[in-house]
Amino acid sequence: MMVVQNFVVDLNKALVFQVGHLGEAYEEWVHQPIVSKEGPRFFENEILEFLTRTVWWAIPVIWLPVVCWFIYKSIRMGLSCPHLALLVVLGIFVWTLLEYSLHRFLFHIKTKTYWGNTLHYLLHGCHHKHPMDGLRLVFPPAATAILLMPFWNLVKLMATTSTAPALFGGGLLGYVMYDCTHYYLHHGQPRTEVPRNLKKYHLNHHFRIQDKGFGITSSLWDKVFGTLPPKMDAKSPHLSCNHL
Repeated sequence: MMVVQNFVVDLNKALVFQVGHLGEAYEEWVHQPIVSKEGPRFFENEILEFLTRTVWWAIPVIWLPVVCWFIYKSIRMGLSCPHLALLVVLGIFVWTLLEYSLHRFLFHIKTKTYWGNTLHYLLHGCHHKHPMDGLRLVFPPAATAILLMPFWNLVKLMATTSTAPALFGGGLLGYVMYDCTHYYLHHGQPRTEVPRNLKKYHLNHHFRIQDKGFGITSSLWDKVFGTLPPKMDAKSPHLSCNHL
């Protein structure tokens, strides 16, 4: 599909199949956030549109029972409590690295083709364009279920029959913790220092104050991988966490 020159996105229409037409202008457009709790329409099709919207509490309600089931599988195969706890913590730790790596090295690739822009917008660009969209801050369960299958098969190849469920359950628990924390950082009003600093660190990334804060655990992994040069100088206009 050809890119339309000087294309202007109509925010009153379904966005997904429009953004590809932006071509090279997509990178600038998608990083000019619209701060509104009301999200845009993605698709004209009602079923597809429904599948893109998820309330935050659906994540723990749906996935915590699955976490418990996987951990219980390892218990039934005779895994000791200390070994089980170690594997669950290891799974959470592996998730933090995976989450950070995906955000920094995949979700922020630069695209300019029609389908490149379209896929990037669906995957992560929409979150930067509408960072306060309350129904698109967590990953849709249907998409999560599809992605879990290859990850489960990978874990089975890397671990033993008894340890794989606990390791996978820990990783899934890490995902649940991440998604709920992510929602809170955008819509919660933390009163204590640690969550306030975490919120500021993360939102600085959204408003391009600096190229860090790629994920919830960025304050750890940015120190390991290093950070990129600032996007804006100190005089650049931006929104602090207090404005959100």
